Amino acid sequence: MSELSLKRKAMQKVESLGDTVKKDPYYPSYHIAPPVGLLNDPNGFIQWRGSYHLFYQWMPFRTGHGAKFWAQLTSQNLIDWNFEGPALAPDQWYDRTGCYSGSAVEKDGELILFYTGNVKNDKGERETYQCKVRSQDGVHFEKCGVQIELPEGFTAHFRDPKVWKMDNRWYMVIGAQTNENEGCIVLYESMDLETWIFKRIVASGMGYMWECPDFFRLEEDVLLFSPQGVEENEIDYRNMYQSGYIIGDFDEGFPVERFRELDRGFEFYAPQTMMDEKGRRLLIGWMGMPDGGEEYFPTHDYHWIHQLTLPRELEQRGDIIVQKPPEELLELRRRKIIEEKGGSWEGDLSRNVEIVISDISEALNMNVYDYFFIACEKDKVVVRRPSIEGAGMEWRAAELDSPLEEIRMFIDRSSLEIFINGGETVFSSRMFLDPSATDCRIEGEASVTVWELRKQKGEEKYEVRSD
Repeated sequence: MSELSLKRKAMQKVESLGDTVKKDPYYPSYHIAPPVGLLNDPNGFIQWRGSYHLFYQWMPFRTGHGAKFWAQLTSQNLIDWNFEGPALAPDQWYDRTGCYSGSAVEKDGELILFYTGNVKNDKGERETYQCKVRSQDGVHFEKCGVQIELPEGFTAHFRDPKVWKMDNRWYMVIGAQTNENEGCIVLYESMDLETWIFKRIVASGMGYMWECPDFFRLEEDVLLFSPQGVEENEIDYRNMYQSGYIIGDFDEGFPVERFRELDRGFEFYAPQTMMDEKGRRLLIGWMGMPDGGEEYFPTHDYHWIHQLTLPRELEQRGDIIVQKPPEELLELRRRKIIEEKGGSWEGDLSRNVEIVISDISEALNMNVYDYFFIACEKDKVVVRRPSIEGAGMEWRAAELDSPLEEIRMFIDRSSLEIFINGGETVFSSRMFLDPSATDCRIEGEASVTVWELRKQKGEEKYEVRSD
């Protein structure tokens, strides 16, 4: 099937089921979610010609995985996102079973995308190709074909190119698995975005596969990636797979013993970053988890599944990466509905609010809709919820890097993002409770402020453009 036909078929699915999707009480009001079908990894995050562009992995035809498209969004303010439709469809021999994850850069005024073309034959054997796309207007996308084929020494689990420019050279990191089934990140170099030279393995040594790599500089060099096959270790690595970072050195390496989880919640994976025109390093992640019980999500009944996190601004404080809600999120505030100074609090909250808890004296316990439970001490936080699979309660925890002072929470229908101490510790999770539940309780000495938040105002565009 041609790319144009596939895109039209995808948008027909949006037209036929889009209204049903929006009727789901779990569908978010200000987070990014698919208009229909399945969403996963964020891709191609960039600010280009003044607008933010964000793509994501999209399966429009069902709420399961398969031959992924790239859906496209644009925004002027990081909170109101226009759905521009499918940018890439799996129509070529080198991507016929999926246009997998990748990144975006600008060169000579053009928007350039790199992605992994995924191919599986009738025997289930995988082929992988790193591919390039160009666009002069951010609307029409021209596939340029395969740029890198699988090098020797690696399995076909070789994907998710992230490209950037540094010191007048282009670099690319790719998530990989060696023939010895060890996860790693490999590095390529190019002078012109056309000819790529394999340089080295940048880091390895934990798990059997590393996905969705990213490299950037804050005060030091940072390697971000999502390893698979890391064993649980007390309060660490409790999710099926992890996402985290190593602070190291581009030339001297990234020791895996410095690996630190980026988010301590139940659902967070495959984050991607970019630097905007203000010089901020921004991140967006998938609020989901591969093999993480998604078959039990109730949203299947409404023909959609998964969402992205809110954007986050990254800073380095010593040996940790801090994730702050960017200033643009203040524009979501409609009105202040609660302001309590000191003491415990109990009341009803809708499911589109921001909560700020400050002046915390000692231990603090929160009951969110009799579903999500947060226990805070000065040096540790534990969160609990009913298991998505229905097997009792499950928990996640984090030891704090500094004494507990402030908690900022964003609730959006079926999601909860918790930022502790200005983003030193973050928990991102889904919650599928009774849609009519409103009761919340905070026990402990603290001040509580709550804002009602507005819906995002982005538009959905149904025109399918002929490239």
